[in-house]
Amino acid sequence: MRSAGAIRAGVAMAACGALLTTVAACGADGGDSGKKSTGGAEASGGASKGAEARAADLKRIPGVGDRYQKQIPANARQVVAVYGDDKDAAGSSIALFTKSGDTWKKQRGWSGHNGKKGWTTNHHEGDKRSPVGVFTLSDAGGVLADPGAKLPYTQTASIQAPHYWAKSHWHDFDYVIAIDYNRAKGTPPNDPTRPQGQSKGGSIWLHMDHGSGTSGCVSQSKGDMEYLLKTLDPKQHPVVVMGDKAELRA
Repeated sequence: MRSAGAIRAGVAMAACGALLTTVAACGADGGDSGKKSTGGAEASGGASKGAEARAADLKRIPGVGDRYQKQIPANARQVVAVYGDDKDAAGSSIALFTKSGDTWKKQRGWSGHNGKKGWTTNHHEGDKRSPVGVFTLSDAGGVLADPGAKLPYTQTASIQAPHYWAKSHWHDFDYVIAIDYNRAKGTPPNDPTRPQGQSKGGSIWLHMDHGSGTSGCVSQSKGDMEYLLKTLDPKQHPVVVMGDKAELRA
């Protein structure tokens, strides 16, 4: 476990794309609940054609077109896919896929939330939208003790959501997994480093859900966060593929 001694107590205020001086919580009003991912449609027709379609689907992450499929690293064996309901919606379907040989298998699916204003391919500080793309997952942490995470985990009170935020948000950062968007890998999730500059935002995380959209992060239940923490393995080079469904299909 990393030492949290060098982490500044105020850094948690940078969460989900907010500047260190920003007081807006990671999400507030609005946000429709997402629906569970179906894992992609199968071709209709005879048994032979259906088997061929299923085999073809398993060679790729369902619902992800060539543009983003090609961005998944060749060595990635775990993919968290976040399918936003719409470009301007806050609800998402989330699924974990694992790869064996050259075949992908859906392990589990659940509902969550993304940025309260939806998604963007050009994320910037304070836009309340989640960045679309393929990002590695390298580091985890939270207020709570390590539940058995395989990713490097930093427990620190400095990540606690301020109690002047709405009470529904107080436990957002009990567990977090850093999404490697505009951050330094190999550091605690709330490290303030922004390699692309502050204007591009940062501290985009997978974290616990408060029932509505976020300021740019992806949120899910405590149980789903525990599942990911115990399952995502740095040896499997996990990544997240995230965006609204229409953009991901491109």
